[in-house]
Amino acid sequence: MPAHEKINYVEFPARDLAATKAFFETVFGWSFTDYGPDYTAFANEGLDGGFFKAELCSTTENGGALIVFFSEQLEETLSKIEAAGGQLTKPIFSFPGGRRFQFLEPSGNEFAVWSDR
Repeated sequence: MPAHEKINYVEFPARDLAATKAFFETVFGWSFTDYGPDYTAFANEGLDGGFFKAELCSTTENGGALIVFFSEQLEETLSKIEAAGGQLTKPIFSFPGGRRFQFLEPSGNEFAVWSDR
Protein backbone atom coordinates (compact mmCIF):
# COMPACT_ATOMS: atom_id res chain seq x y z
CA MET A 1 0.00 0.00 0.00
CA PRO A 2 1.36 3.45 -0.87
CA ALA A 3 2.51 5.55 2.07
CA HIS A 4 0.52 8.71 2.79
CA GLU A 5 2.17 11.84 1.35
CA LYS A 6 5.33 10.03 0.20
CA ILE A 7 6.71 9.88 -3.32
CA ASN A 8 5.00 6.95 -5.01
CA TYR A 9 5.54 7.12 -8.77
CA VAL A 10 7.69 8.90 -11.33
CA GLU A 11 7.06 9.44 -15.06
CA PHE A 12 9.53 10.31 -17.79
CA PRO A 13 9.08 11.43 -21.39
CA ALA A 14 10.55 9.17 -24.07
CA ARG A 15 11.08 9.89 -27.75
CA ASP A 16 11.72 6.21 -28.48
CA LEU A 17 9.84 3.93 -26.09
CA ALA A 18 11.26 0.74 -27.61
CA ALA A 19 14.87 1.92 -27.30
CA THR A 20 14.32 3.18 -23.75
CA LYS A 21 12.71 -0.11 -22.69
CA ALA A 22 15.53 -2.14 -24.28
CA PHE A 23 18.14 0.01 -22.54
CA PHE A 24 16.68 -0.43 -19.04
CA GLU A 25 16.00 -4.13 -19.64
CA THR A 26 19.61 -4.69 -20.73
CA VAL A 27 21.42 -2.54 -18.16
CA PHE A 28 19.26 -2.85 -15.06
CA GLY A 29 17.14 -5.95 -15.73
CA TRP A 30 13.84 -4.05 -15.62
CA SER A 31 10.58 -5.43 -16.98
CA PHE A 32 7.77 -3.34 -18.38
CA THR A 33 4.01 -3.44 -18.80
CA ASP A 34 2.73 -1.62 -21.88
CA TYR A 35 -0.49 0.38 -21.68
CA GLY A 36 -1.12 1.09 -25.33
CA PRO A 37 1.45 2.31 -27.84
CA ASP A 38 2.36 5.51 -25.97
CA TYR A 39 2.97 4.38 -22.37
CA THR A 40 5.00 1.72 -20.58
CA ALA A 41 5.36 1.18 -16.84
CA PHE A 42 7.97 -0.37 -14.56
CA ALA A 43 7.57 -1.60 -10.99
CA ASN A 44 9.67 -2.86 -8.09
CA GLU A 45 12.77 -0.93 -9.15
CA GLY A 46 13.13 1.16 -6.00
CA LEU A 47 10.35 3.44 -7.20
CA ASP A 48 7.53 2.53 -9.59
CA GLY A 49 7.08 4.63 -12.69
CA GLY A 50 6.68 4.82 -16.40
CA PHE A 51 7.65 6.38 -19.71
CA PHE A 52 5.21 8.28 -21.93
CA LYS A 53 5.71 9.02 -25.62
CA ALA A 54 6.92 12.61 -26.05
CA GLU A 55 9.54 14.56 -27.94
CA LEU A 56 10.79 16.06 -24.67
CA CYS A 57 13.44 14.76 -22.29
CA SER A 58 14.46 15.40 -18.71
CA THR A 59 17.99 16.67 -18.08
CA THR A 60 19.58 18.68 -15.31
CA GLU A 61 20.48 21.29 -17.93
CA ASN A 62 16.80 22.01 -18.56
CA GLY A 63 15.87 21.87 -14.87
CA GLY A 64 14.80 18.23 -14.64
CA ALA A 65 15.15 16.26 -11.43
CA LEU A 66 18.07 13.85 -11.36
CA ILE A 67 17.20 10.25 -10.49
CA VAL A 68 20.25 8.49 -9.02
CA PHE A 69 20.87 4.73 -9.05
CA PHE A 70 23.16 2.98 -6.56
CA SER A 71 25.83 0.52 -7.72
CA GLU A 72 28.20 -1.67 -5.76
CA GLN A 73 30.44 -1.84 -8.87
CA LEU A 74 30.47 1.61 -10.45
CA GLU A 75 32.83 0.89 -13.36
CA GLU A 76 30.94 -2.28 -14.28
CA THR A 77 27.64 -0.40 -14.33
CA LEU A 78 29.22 2.33 -16.46
CA SER A 79 30.44 -0.30 -18.95
CA LYS A 80 26.96 -1.83 -19.21
CA ILE A 81 25.41 1.61 -19.78
CA GLU A 82 27.85 2.49 -22.56
CA ALA A 83 27.48 -0.97 -24.19
CA ALA A 84 23.70 -0.51 -24.25
CA GLY A 85 23.93 2.89 -25.97
CA GLY A 86 23.95 5.23 -22.97
CA GLN A 87 25.86 8.48 -23.42
CA LEU A 88 28.10 9.70 -20.60
CA THR A 89 27.43 13.34 -19.64
CA LYS A 90 29.69 13.52 -16.56
CA PRO A 91 32.51 11.01 -16.11
CA ILE A 92 33.13 9.39 -12.73
CA PHE A 93 33.97 11.97 -10.08
CA SER A 94 34.41 11.85 -6.32
CA PHE A 95 32.26 13.62 -3.77
CA PRO A 96 32.10 13.37 0.03
CA GLY A 97 30.76 9.86 0.63
CA GLY A 98 31.46 8.27 -2.72
CA ARG A 99 31.79 8.55 -6.48
CA ARG A 100 29.29 8.94 -9.31
CA PHE A 101 28.72 9.61 -13.00
CA GLN A 102 25.80 10.90 -15.10
CA PHE A 103 24.45 9.61 -18.41
CA LEU A 104 21.69 9.94 -20.99
CA GLU A 105 19.54 6.95 -21.92
CA PRO A 106 18.47 6.56 -25.59
CA SER A 107 15.50 8.96 -25.31
CA GLY A 108 17.74 11.68 -23.85
CA ASN A 109 16.72 11.51 -20.17
CA GLU A 110 19.58 12.08 -17.75
CA PHE A 111 20.27 9.78 -14.80
CA ALA A 112 23.20 9.26 -12.43
CA VAL A 113 24.79 6.27 -10.73
CA TRP A 114 26.69 6.50 -7.46
CA SER A 115 28.73 4.19 -5.28
CA ASP A 116 30.09 4.46 -1.78
CA ARG A 117 33.28 2.73 -2.97
